[in-house]
Amino acid sequence: MKIAIIHEWLVTYAGSERVLEQILQLFPEADLYSLVEFLPDNEKEFIFNKNVGTSFIQHLPFARKKFRIYFPLMPFAIEKIDVSNYNLVISSSHAVAKGVQTNKNQLHICYCHTPMRYAWDFQDLYLKEAKLDRGLKGILVKTILNRVRIWDQKTAKRVNHFVANSKNVAHRIETFYNREAFVIYPPVDIDKFQLETQKEDFFITASRMVPYKRVELIVEAFSEMPDKKLVVIGDGPDFMKIKKKAKKNVVLLGYQKNNILKEYLQKARAFIFAAEEDFGILPVEAQACGTPVIAYGRGGILETTIENKTGIFFKEQTVKSLIEAIIEFEKREDQFDYLEIRKNAERFGTERFKEEFKEFVDRKIRDFFL
Repeated sequence: MKIAIIHEWLVTYAGSERVLEQILQLFPEADLYSLVEFLPDNEKEFIFNKNVGTSFIQHLPFARKKFRIYFPLMPFAIEKIDVSNYNLVISSSHAVAKGVQTNKNQLHICYCHTPMRYAWDFQDLYLKEAKLDRGLKGILVKTILNRVRIWDQKTAKRVNHFVANSKNVAHRIETFYNREAFVIYPPVDIDKFQLETQKEDFFITASRMVPYKRVELIVEAFSEMPDKKLVVIGDGPDFMKIKKKAKKNVVLLGYQKNNILKEYLQKARAFIFAAEEDFGILPVEAQACGTPVIAYGRGGILETTIENKTGIFFKEQTVKSLIEAIIEFEKREDQFDYLEIRKNAERFGTERFKEEFKEFVDRKIRDFFL
């Protein structure tokens, strides 16, 4: 059984890469492909220092730092990656990886983190934040995205079986691709996050600073509550924009290593989460530390957080709604059981993911080849 694993791009170690890491542990003999691979040498352990087959985008000007500018070429590039000699193809996809070319004699299983956000339901938000929602540039970008959306829908037929990282994503796969998906929650390394019952007087949020994560909204809310301290961990394109809105009670630490992030997650009164996320690994990691979550009540958070037991939801992505939720949390703070919060997070461990994914793949291999 020759196996190929396809991942969109390899430039950092984030949520989808954690899934890839566990898939590679299950199939260590597999060959790995990606549109680009620009991982620092000290961050290649999670791909077991494999040689990565890449696309022509790897060699284009400015690709190392600005590979995303080649987004219009990515559907073409992924189709040019040759996996025709493999029996089993596993794509780890949140954009174009699922569009890799396969034939009727190959089994293609896609672990879908999400259908392409900027081509579907998050398009207006991305265009507005990038100031591409008007003018000639806006018309051009919308035309490109429309073509990508048509390609994205068409290539969903190349996948034999979809696995979704949440019921939320399974619903979106059904809506956009008219395909069913089996739900296997992504792996969260619960053992790396120890329960801490001695909390300190601050709140925390951590995220890559891109528009849909809504870190700006969180900072604005705390800037209106000067008596409450917020620690913000993470960097990204919106970092300076968000920093300008932060008052003295909001501390932006930028990127921090996992051990520092873990310490803040353990000691915080609550973790703040304002995105409509597909699954959301960080809220689960916070709960693994016994830390309650205050979150926008849409998307995958509804599957990982139990309202009034492990967290509190706010109904609108507005400063006012978040402030109301924080006030409500403070009224109920003494009622949260840190041990119960930790137990809830244990449902999403790595061994559980590996068992479920391996069993699913083995079953589909038997059905397809035997």
